Amino acid sequence: QVQLVESGGGLVQAGGSLRLSCAAAGRSFSSYTMAWFRQAPGQEREFVAAVSGSGATTNTADSVKDRFTISRDNAKNTVYLQMNNLKPEDTAVYYCAAGWRLLVTAPSTSYNYWGQGIQVTVSS
Repeated sequence: QVQLVESGGGLVQAGGSLRLSCAAAGRSFSSYTMAWFRQAPGQEREFVAAVSGSGATTNTADSVKDRFTISRDNAKNTVYLQMNNLKPEDTAVYYCAAGWRLLVTAPSTSYNYWGQGIQVTVSS
């Protein structure tokens, strides 16, 4: 059982930055691959970024690779998504997800635990 709570979302202007945090409660945090997904209105949920349990390996979607960075601090049981140079098309609900020893290329259906989601809105 893993509980995930996102924070750090909000409203920003295009070109601005936000850092999302995902606090995890549960055992063996470092054995879980962690990821961020997002879902815009009327769109399918899409992969954003994932990080391996140790933090040594990451995978980031091409659409955000130049602007977003995923990281984790296992001592704090927390995963982060640093979002820079935000664009209106980044507007979405962002979800934190966890899966036991998944590859960072795993799809959304492989993740077992999900946060409630947090709104990110980027104005033009």
